[in-house]
Amino acid sequence: MIPDLTQLLQSLHVDADWIGLRAMREVSTRRSVRRQHPTHNGTRLNMGIMVEVVVDGQLGYGATNSFDRDDVQRAADQAQLQAIAARQWGLHACTTSARPPVVGHYRSPCAKPLDVLTAGDVNDILLRLCRHLTVSSQVVQAIATAVTREIDIWLVSSSGSDVHQTLSVVEGHLSATAEDGAIIQQRSDHGYLAHSYQGGWECFLTDDLWARSQNIGEQAVELLTAEECPTAKTTLVLAPDQMMLQLHESVGHPLELDRILGDERNYAGGSFVKPQDFGRLAYGSPLMNVVFDPTIDGELASYQFDDIGAPAQRQYLIRAGTLERGLGSLESQERLRVGGVACARATSWNRPPIDRMANLNLEPGSTPLPELIAQIDDGIYMETNRSWSIDDQRYKFQFGCEYAKRIEQGQITRTLRNPNYRATTPEFWHSLRLVGDRSTWQHYGTPLCGKGEPNQLIWVGHGSPVCAFEQVDVFGGGAA
Repeated sequence: MIPDLTQLLQSLHVDADWIGLRAMREVSTRRSVRRQHPTHNGTRLNMGIMVEVVVDGQLGYGATNSFDRDDVQRAADQAQLQAIAARQWGLHACTTSARPPVVGHYRSPCAKPLDVLTAGDVNDILLRLCRHLTVSSQVVQAIATAVTREIDIWLVSSSGSDVHQTLSVVEGHLSATAEDGAIIQQRSDHGYLAHSYQGGWECFLTDDLWARSQNIGEQAVELLTAEECPTAKTTLVLAPDQMMLQLHESVGHPLELDRILGDERNYAGGSFVKPQDFGRLAYGSPLMNVVFDPTIDGELASYQFDDIGAPAQRQYLIRAGTLERGLGSLESQERLRVGGVACARATSWNRPPIDRMANLNLEPGSTPLPELIAQIDDGIYMETNRSWSIDDQRYKFQFGCEYAKRIEQGQITRTLRNPNYRATTPEFWHSLRLVGDRSTWQHYGTPLCGKGEPNQLIWVGHGSPVCAFEQVDVFGGGAA
């Protein structure tokens, strides 16, 4: 268990302007079944403590997986030496205002605690799901996975911070692969681990679970005889599960302030967005309203405070198409002198917090789905990301989806396979023509967003309605 961090902090001897301790304890399980055979079945414990100091405007870090006072003191000494060594290379003087004194707590909503199901119970459910996925002999592979995480994060500081947050997370994945000779098609449950939410087993054991699993298998088989997606410049309608990827790659990453500052160029690239664009750039059409919102119950990246203690709140990043603020921590906001949000996040106790997405959502519009489709004479509807490619400035992209439907004369008609589309970020978001209403809005999660050196995989949530974009280049799997 995590000891009393306040007492531990008071026992340390560090000559610093500010010192903070962030302890983290994570217990995770992973159970997976493929072709009726368990492939993963284990539990993992990961815990430790990060010491962060500010000395003469420079940050230093030290970490240890021991809570022994002497080991933590050694980590603090290492952090102090690191900060001192950084003084001659410092690009910006960090002030203690970037580490605000806060007190509070947060706990994920949880109706069915994670300990109510045994490992055997979970494996039995996954085996049954695989049987539901295997709707015919053409389904050559069926996979069902369930991941749980119980995460405790405790932050204290010399300025008086005392924050404790407890996260309960359930991640689920279902997929079926169908084969007919040389034709192979895969269908998944809105993407890999897209059903990832804060909560308990109620997030996995939903009323529609069994129907969803059977539908996945049936659609995988359906795609074997579907027409190839045509090459055309047409109206593109994206379901919320594909909008998740679209928001993530072409809005979230380019708005991260550390990318704009150049901190990420060596590993993950920069951004086409310039510091002077905030408050001025028309990022998309007036229908585009994007919010940063870690306050939504159940969405994957909800919290009350980020990992340096900044209070989380709902804030517009893009309003009526105009860029207002970025995804940047208090430190990045000071460096760039632009508005940001509470998004300094660390994936583990041995990683420093960096600028990350959390819950990044597109606000719903006012158009019901039947009315949205009825306004389209010729178009293509796509679901579920299958592949993606985007340049290191987050400007030019090409995405592929698992499943598509033709839209003709205001009606959804034929199924299409191997659908893809491409554009540049500004032209794509400026082509946003119709935004579905609240009834079309859905949120999903991705627990594997990678960034930073050393790498940090972190969990992110995205919500969106169905959206329609005009004059987008679409093409099939055989097109160049």
